Amino acid sequence: MKKENKTAAKVEEPTARITRARAKALGSSGGIFPSSKPSFKQDQKHVLCSKFKKAASDENKASTGAPAGMQHKRRAVLEDVTNILCENSRTNNIHPTKIQTSKQARRVPTKKKIEVVADISPMQEDANTKLAEELSKIRMVESQEVTLPVKLEEQEPTETSMSSSIRECGLPDHMPLILGSSKPAGLQSSQKKEDVVCKKSGTSNGPDIVDIDSNFKDPQVCSSYAPDIYSKLRVAELDCRPSTNYMEKVQRDITPSMRGILIDWLVEVSEEYGLVPDTLYLTVNLIDRFLSQNYTEKTRLQLLGVTCMLITSKYEEICAPRVEEFCFITDNTYTRGEVLKLESHVLNFLHFQLSVPTTKTFLRRFIQAAQVSYKLPSIEFEFLANYLAELTLLEYSFLKFLPSLIAAAAVFLAIWTLNQSDHPWNPTLEHYTSYNASELKTTVLALEDLQLNTKGCSLNAIREKYKQQKFKCVATMTPPQPVLSLFQNHDS
Repeated sequence: MKKENKTAAKVEEPTARITRARAKALGSSGGIFPSSKPSFKQDQKHVLCSKFKKAASDENKASTGAPAGMQHKRRAVLEDVTNILCENSRTNNIHPTKIQTSKQARRVPTKKKIEVVADISPMQEDANTKLAEELSKIRMVESQEVTLPVKLEEQEPTETSMSSSIRECGLPDHMPLILGSSKPAGLQSSQKKEDVVCKKSGTSNGPDIVDIDSNFKDPQVCSSYAPDIYSKLRVAELDCRPSTNYMEKVQRDITPSMRGILIDWLVEVSEEYGLVPDTLYLTVNLIDRFLSQNYTEKTRLQLLGVTCMLITSKYEEICAPRVEEFCFITDNTYTRGEVLKLESHVLNFLHFQLSVPTTKTFLRRFIQAAQVSYKLPSIEFEFLANYLAELTLLEYSFLKFLPSLIAAAAVFLAIWTLNQSDHPWNPTLEHYTSYNASELKTTVLALEDLQLNTKGCSLNAIREKYKQQKFKCVATMTPPQPVLSLFQNHDS
């Protein structure tokens, strides 16, 4: 009897997969001996080897060991999950001399076998239930393809409810717009949404306004989200704005000229380490925000500068300089421990709010709007606008102007410097900057003084930087006519 069962178990190995629950149930009821457990391990090991290694020897073993049963192994078991029928048929075919013995031996535990089937029937029901659910989903999709456009026309739902119901049915978002001969209500709601996006981007506000967000094909441009992003940035620049008079109210040991010397030195540091312009702008922002509410001695002002640049480098740069490098650039005036201690103090004071819109943030979008509007040498114009914007970092008096206002003024003056034939401001720039020409007058005149260096400032790091050939020597450019005459003609 034991030999017969072992032989039957060996023959059963490739026919069907034995789960743990079934093996436990059959083992407890006496239907299958524990010899089926190692056969499951052998089958599993064979499948893994044939799947990943795909060795020729494994394929030969699979072909010689189970020529007829391997095809049924990948099928889902839907009817008989007990393997009793297969066991009887195979033992009858392989051992014809012991047919009567096996039949008599299996007549005794008939009740046990029925009990085993009763125990395993929930597994069969689960398999049938899953199949029924899959069939019902297929029928649901087929019915939705016929009835969905009609329901959309009758109920006229909103676009949000329509898209959510479509996702629940498993249909793509564009399916209701394609199905049906009549135009569904969902098309009207999607058309309204496109109109809103175009209105925000400026395409529907007049024929004189050029749409700079029309490149919807490039995902990196984020054209459809750009108007909303910059609307949020205009609100954020008010929240993260430093105090405009902290030198008079908070600080007693440092002066605006000391601040200018520090920033001029940080420009050289950023050039030495090849840092991006965003790092320099954000560093100045962190310095001003910290000094707005924290009294600092002049002996620790340089420590604050390198600490803020270390923080910003970690936020903006791909490969930020190490702490030791910032200590070395100060001639080891400050130790590594002092820099790290102040870094923790600055971050906790600012509540780790480092996502701050700076002048550089708005300057990119305003330059894009200007290049679309005017036929200017794009490279020289971009360098000149960046040069004028960086000059404002040195001046403490420019804290009273918003970063977006400084960026708009830099674009205005750069256009006027390169081209005096037309007015530098048009409806497109006014739309995307939200400033008209009269609102820029004060800022543009102050920026022109920096460009001409009327005050004779001796801090030349930015000027020397933009006198290089790689920046097209834009620091040597000056407008042939004063910009004040432009405003006088505009006012008159």
